[in-house]
Amino acid sequence: MCTLGQEGISVKASILDLRRKMSEILRALDRNEPVTIFYRGKEKGILYPAKGGRHAAGPISQHPAFGMWRDRQDMQEVPEVVRQLRQGRRHAL
Repeated sequence: MCTLGQEGISVKASILDLRRKMSEILRALDRNEPVTIFYRGKEKGILYPAKGGRHAAGPISQHPAFGMWRDRQDMQEVPEVVRQLRQGRRHAL
């Protein structure tokens, strides 16, 4: 396992390193360093830290899709809409 990188520190690990040196890989993730996984010398994937990684999760109310149907008049009675959706095709005839 070695540390290299052009955009900062990047940890490279083989599949064997995953088995034998998992504690070192977890420490690298704790340091917010991505870990590049190699299998037979070819890059297979990149592990990113969950906290502070590429995707920072925010409150759901800030998501662009939140409330996108709030102005639809046909969706005012949610239980009725769900009941209609669950009826299936047998009532379509």
